[in-house]
Amino acid sequence: MNGVQTLSAIATRPTAVIIADQLREGIIEGVFEPGDQINEAQVATQLNVSRGPVREALHRLMQEGILIGRPNRGVFVRKLTADDVIEVYQAREAIELAAVSILTGKDATSRAAVTEQLNQVISRMRESVETRDWSALHRSDLEFHTALVREARNTRLERAYATLATEALICMAHLVDAHPEPGHVLQKHQEIVALLEAGDLPALHDTLRQHLSLSEDELRLPDDVEQPPSSADALTAPVLRSIS
Repeated sequence: MNGVQTLSAIATRPTAVIIADQLREGIIEGVFEPGDQINEAQVATQLNVSRGPVREALHRLMQEGILIGRPNRGVFVRKLTADDVIEVYQAREAIELAAVSILTGKDATSRAAVTEQLNQVISRMRESVETRDWSALHRSDLEFHTALVREARNTRLERAYATLATEALICMAHLVDAHPEPGHVLQKHQEIVALLEAGDLPALHDTLRQHLSLSEDELRLPDDVEQPPSSADALTAPVLRSIS
């Protein structure tokens, strides 16, 4: 057989997806603050692309709940409220409890394979604590919980959790007292791993509920900006990379 015939076409990511990814990353990293306007024309000009894929990218992010459209005003980064954060964490709890119910029903060998992956993530979390890199800690924290859901091998749970991932990262990044005691965070994740390995579902449920519950202090958010900035100030050049 001719070798060329066995080669698959190289998949390319649509321009709109690339733009959405860049904007999403900027929002997670705080380059775009809650209330900032994302101006379609300016994004298109900065990236030297037509407005069509930019419009599609903004629509994607509005569907994710990250951006919000205001009639006759434009598209803005959604401002988090305490109720928003509570809803995100409640939804995470429901999905994760379902996932660990599936995982604890697996045999010991399968559970051990999952816990090995989770321990690798905890190692990265520990490095982030040692270097005081809170952004990396937030990402590793979510990576841990995403892996927990993924390894349940329920595509619908995984898909539902994926829609929460960005919102969860934004919550972590903007909560004033997120991870006030990093050592305690590590301990909780280690406890989750140990209970999963032991197959102790009741204790695992209790631990996850405690871990994903937020105290009144932890729900504190930065003061809301009353007026969004003008569109002239809405874009920060470094966050958007040229699309070749």
